[in-house]
Order: sequence, then structure tokens, then C-alpha cells
Amino acid sequence: MTKEKCKPLKNDTHPTVFWRNDRIPIAQKFDDPYYSLDNGLEEYRHVFLLGNKLPQRMKDGFQIAELGFGTGMNFLSTLWQWRLKKQKGKIFYTSFEAFPMSPEQMVKAQNEFDQISCIKQEFSSLWTALLETGELNGNDYNLRLILGDARRTIKSFDTQVDCWFLDGFSPAKNPELWEKKLMEEVFRCTASQGTLSTYSAAGIVRKNLNLAGFKVERINGFGRKRHMTIAVKK
Repeated sequence: MTKEKCKPLKNDTHPTVFWRNDRIPIAQKFDDPYYSLDNGLEEYRHVFLLGNKLPQRMKDGFQIAELGFGTGMNFLSTLWQWRLKKQKGKIFYTSFEAFPMSPEQMVKAQNEFDQISCIKQEFSSLWTALLETGELNGNDYNLRLILGDARRTIKSFDTQVDCWFLDGFSPAKNPELWEKKLMEEVFRCTASQGTLSTYSAAGIVRKNLNLAGFKVERINGFGRKRHMTIAVKK
């Protein structure tokens, strides 16, 4: 994999975030919450964990990539599940993010989830290092954060990943992260029989994934969302 040099963050790189009830982070730029207003952890479990059938598939060396790092909750939840199953080896997780939250914003957002209190405390002092270096290494994980516009940065990404989490803001508010050319790059970087899942069931998302080469399926969504999307690279 070609590694891009991590550039220092500018002060205005972090997003402006409003907090609903001082709990739920809302991105001002996209006027969209970072996770479900109902239950962010259960949303992750339904959309990404079960959507990609990870309990049956995760093993040493398993590769996950994500569009939209956000609060870091998808990564923390994945590692939490890995440890709950007492998996042997190491998981590899790469996330693309154009507007990274500050460490303080991430910690506040993660405080909503008491179920993963141990793992979020473990990482609370590490987010600054991740933003500065672009990478964290542990005994059972490797986390890479690639900053910048994913439409550009993904072009130098040459890993064949086992599954993707497509977790950008709503396609109606953040269309750049759902464009056909970007979905084609996602397809290029997916291993044979690799999967992806997203909370979105928007027609344009399913169309662009299909045009990129994925076999696409609409299934039951989480909470108030009737549908979501899963796909596989045949």
C-alpha cells in the first residue's frame, strides 16, 4: 500500500459540531447526526457488523476499510466485538476522512456508550497521536486514518479489503462521498467475495454501486430507517 505523508492539521480542519441534548453530535456542514438518534451502538451492530456478516468472517489479518471515520465508534465497536469473541491475531482497519473530529469531540461523542467503556478509555489518550501520525498499532489491531478528500486519496490505496463500511453523511447532503467514480475505486480495492454495507438505501447509491460492479441488495434498515444496502463483489 502506498502511504501518503500525514500533513499537520489546520485549526479549521475539525468540523463545527452542535450537540443535541448535549449528547448527540450534529455536523453543521451537513446538518446530519454522526450516528443514530435511537441507539448508535445498535445501529453499528445492525448495519455494519451483521450487514457484513462479520461474526462469521473475521479472522487474523482481516481487512476493513471505511468511508467516514467520524466519531471513531465503528472502529471501537469492531475491535470490541473482536475482543469479545477472543479472536487470535490482528485486525487491519483503514478509514478515509476529510473532516476529522478533534480528540475532545471524539471523546465526548464516545461517552454516550457505556457498553464499551474499557475500550474507549484505552483510546481516549491515543486520538491525538492518530491525527498527527495517521496510524495506531496495537497487539490486536492496526488502525490507519487517511485524511483528505477520499475521491483523491483512495487512488493511492491498493489494498484488497474484505469489507467496507460506507458511513458518510446522507447522500442528499454529502453527495461527494457517494459518487460513481468513488464507488468504482471502492470496487477496485475490494477482494473477491468482499462485501460492503451502508445505512443508506438511496436509489443513487444502489445505482452507483451496481454500475461499479457490485451485486447490490436492499434489506431491512435500523430503527426508523425502513431499508439499508448491502453488496458483494462477485
